[in-house]
Amino acid sequence: MPTFLITRPEPEASRMAERLRATWPGLGVIVAPLMQIAYRGALPEMTGRETLIFTSRNGVEGFCHLTPRRDLRAYAVGAATAEAARAHGFEAIAAEGDAISLLDLIVREGVTGSFLHPRGTHVASDIAGALRARGLEAAEVVVYAQTTQPLSPEVRSVLDGDAPVILPLMSPRSGRLFFANAGEIRAPLLVAAMSRNVVDTVPEGAAIRLVVAKTPDMGALCAALHDLVSHAKRVEGRDGAQ
Repeated sequence: MPTFLITRPEPEASRMAERLRATWPGLGVIVAPLMQIAYRGALPEMTGRETLIFTSRNGVEGFCHLTPRRDLRAYAVGAATAEAARAHGFEAIAAEGDAISLLDLIVREGVTGSFLHPRGTHVASDIAGALRARGLEAAEVVVYAQTTQPLSPEVRSVLDGDAPVILPLMSPRSGRLFFANAGEIRAPLLVAAMSRNVVDTVPEGAAIRLVVAKTPDMGALCAALHDLVSHAKRVEGRDGAQ
């Protein structure tokens, strides 16, 4: 039976596991975060005229851990991050799920800021730097750390087994951490990547099938997972018939 392996941090990992179990009740799901989130840091003195830029739910949570302010304008990288910001009381405007669409939205709307990007210790894109390159005032502040965690014995067991393993990868850092820690993988591995940047972290020949989400959001990633589940079942059927 194919198994989903979820390596994203909590609480997103458990939310994703619930969704996968509801969609594919017959398949196994292992939650094994490769990173643990710890909120930290201190905010700079703010004037109240800043425009916030959120590129993750953890950025929203980290900012809200440090201040009760909810009166600042906010832009979010995608719908899920905007939803998290709105849940905390921000009037967040959502881009289309990636850094390019976020920057284009800000420029298109003529926002001149100053901008503040609450982020983690590791980020895929230098948002503040890109804004400064456009002549805009922008700063960033680290509001959470992502500490790495080793692969569990349960994960090692499925990777050493014969059944297909379906791996959703949400970020380039997740991909790099997974393959750095996984070593030799015996099981047939099928990867659903959230973006082309994530694909670049998958070593050549590591996966028997690699699918990229058409857009960088959970709906498109689940569509990619549908493809992988069908393929995994065909692989398992062929192996079982031998």
